[in-house]
Amino acid sequence: MKEIDVRQGTLALMVLKTLDVLGPLHGYGIARRIEQISEDLLAVNQGTLYPVLLKLEQEGSLASEWGVSENNRRARFYRLTRAGRKQLDAEAQSWQQTAEIIARFFAIKAQDLK
Repeated sequence: MKEIDVRQGTLALMVLKTLDVLGPLHGYGIARRIEQISEDLLAVNQGTLYPVLLKLEQEGSLASEWGVSENNRRARFYRLTRAGRKQLDAEAQSWQQTAEIIARFFAIKAQDLK
């Protein structure tokens, strides 16, 4: 299948939700999980992911610390903060509302407008 691009802000939401479900992860683990959930329709590269992680950390939505990965390598592990959980809840609600509105438009047929 063809890989797709995601809308701005979507990757941040996916990162927040991934950490909410799985707990602390390093960047590669986050990227792999997003790719797995999307059934490899999304390819998350470092050049895309790390600016998002940095932004979320600067906003206070994530905290990080150095640790050792399953490959016995030094890696930065990210975790969701209380502020990040609030952001996740607000963004999830906003996306749900947006999806419902868009679904209404796709459900409309010409005869419905007469």
